[in-house]
Amino acid sequence: MIRILAAAAILLFIGLILVLSEFRIFKSRTLANRVSPYLPGGTTRKSQELLSLETFSELLRPLAEALGAMTARTFGVSEELPQRLRRVHWDIDSSEFRVRQVGWAVGALAFAIVISVLFPLPRPLIFLLVFGGPLLAFLLVEQQLANASDRWKLKTFQELPVISEQIAMLLGSGYSLGAAIQRVSERGTGVVAQDLQRVVARIRQGSSEQDALDEWASVVDVPAVSRLVSILALNKESGDLGSLVAAEARNVRAEAHRSLLEAIEKKTQQVWIPVTVAALVPGVILMMIPFIRALGSFG
Repeated sequence: MIRILAAAAILLFIGLILVLSEFRIFKSRTLANRVSPYLPGGTTRKSQELLSLETFSELLRPLAEALGAMTARTFGVSEELPQRLRRVHWDIDSSEFRVRQVGWAVGALAFAIVISVLFPLPRPLIFLLVFGGPLLAFLLVEQQLANASDRWKLKTFQELPVISEQIAMLLGSGYSLGAAIQRVSERGTGVVAQDLQRVVARIRQGSSEQDALDEWASVVDVPAVSRLVSILALNKESGDLGSLVAAEARNVRAEAHRSLLEAIEKKTQQVWIPVTVAALVPGVILMMIPFIRALGSFG
């Protein structure tokens, strides 16, 4: 236990140095170091600062990404992290996300060690804090991304009927597929509009309309979106694409209505559980009174 505390103290000391090195008051750079990046052949700031938070994080990224991926697979997370980050439009890459997870885990470990040192806790509780705290912090960050991904998929499914009807009306009024997608992405404010903005950007970068739509369906991973994209793939083959998209919009709306009814039924059943328990407990108590008296008379 003493070795663990000593190692944790060393890690805390190194982390404190790295954090303080980012504050201006602790940076004592000479005039030559400040001017050298602007001179011919001068070294940059990153090459001069061998021990800084940025360089340390760059070294930590591969280890954190490998460790985070292994831990996520251990707890049943099979979906790739870059795909989930792209789905929710988070402006960070997978390695930065894993470094954040490891940072929260290390902070939880330091907090657990401090609590274990300050308070005389039993050994099982110390073991639980030291090993369970970092794991819990890691999984909380992972669960945050999972919840954001599930919310994005749910909002996409809920907004898709309206978006499909808008695309169908635009196609029926003479718009091309690319122009209809661009207009819907510009006028909308929901999650589907944000995804369609990415589709428009991919088309402007040189991708075909179908490739950009297929990429959207692959990233968002919603079956209704995949069906809509498969219908939009008939753009050059069908002369009445608007009616096909409108029919698919009606199907998605009916599916969303069924899902809403299922959710209402589940919530209704959940409401009856505490009511049933509240009614059964007093009844059981009232039934036990004459039963106990009867047993007393036999005794």
